[in-house]
Amino acid sequence: MASAGRSDFQDFLPLMAGKLGGDGLIGELCNGFQLLVDSDKGVITFESLKKNAALLGLHEFSDDDLYNMIKEGDFDGDGALNQMEFCVLMFRLSPELMEESQFLLEEILQQEGFEYFDFSL
Repeated sequence: MASAGRSDFQDFLPLMAGKLGGDGLIGELCNGFQLLVDSDKGVITFESLKKNAALLGLHEFSDDDLYNMIKEGDFDGDGALNQMEFCVLMFRLSPELMEESQFLLEEILQQEGFEYFDFSL
C-alpha cells in the first residue's frame, strides 16, 4: 500500500500479539482506531485518516495510498471504516499474523474433527 519503490514497512503486529496476547492486541487496535476516527461520524473516513495520519507523523502515505486503504477495508461499501473493518484490515495487512491465524485455525479444526478447507482460493 505504500508508494512504489518503498520497502521499509515493518510489521509489528506479530510482536505486539506475542507480548500483549489476543485481547491486548485487539485493545491496542481499538485504541488505534480511536486515533484515526472522525469523532463526529464514529468511523474512519478518508479525510480523518489523512488528517490524523499526518498528526501521527505518517506523512509518507500519498492520498492514493490512504484512499486505497479505506477502499480495501470497506466491506459494507459505505466509504469509511468502522472499528471491525479497521481491525480486520490491520490483520489482513500483516502477512505473518495471517499465517499464524491460518495455522491456529487449522489446528482448532483438526482438534474438533473437521477437515481444513483452504479459503484463500
